[in-house]
Amino acid sequence: MKKLLLLPLLGLCASTSNHKLPSPKVKPVRIIKPKPVETSVVEGMILVESSGNDSAFNASENAAGCLQIRPIMVREVNRILRKQGDTLRYNLNDRWSRDKSLEMFHVWREYHHPNSTDEVIARNWNGGPRGYEKESTIRYWKKVRGHINVIK
Repeated sequence: MKKLLLLPLLGLCASTSNHKLPSPKVKPVRIIKPKPVETSVVEGMILVESSGNDSAFNASENAAGCLQIRPIMVREVNRILRKQGDTLRYNLNDRWSRDKSLEMFHVWREYHHPNSTDEVIARNWNGGPRGYEKESTIRYWKKVRGHINVIK
């Protein structure tokens, strides 16, 4: 007579004879590479301007924050807000806040570039009101475009 050994944890019974327990089938782990994440022009600009550093500062241009906002841009954003009848105003310390920097960027973009391409927006951010016409902004656009296409 054969004795049975109960394996309650596995829910299996095994004979004490020379029979082997079936080995559990383990499926090989498949590594799924995520698809590239597309990003917006402003996210690409942040990476080019400050490498994503909210505390970045360029003393020679007095440019601060993730988007390297200069005092003239703060004045321009406040001019736009005043013209639109908005009571909101930004100050130079707001450049250190990513949220406020993004708000200023969107005020500027929606006013000056409601239908512009990413290239025109980026080149004007870098080179001023006619930045899209300047040869010097082409290199900047290529860097931004590299970040827009894919974040690796």
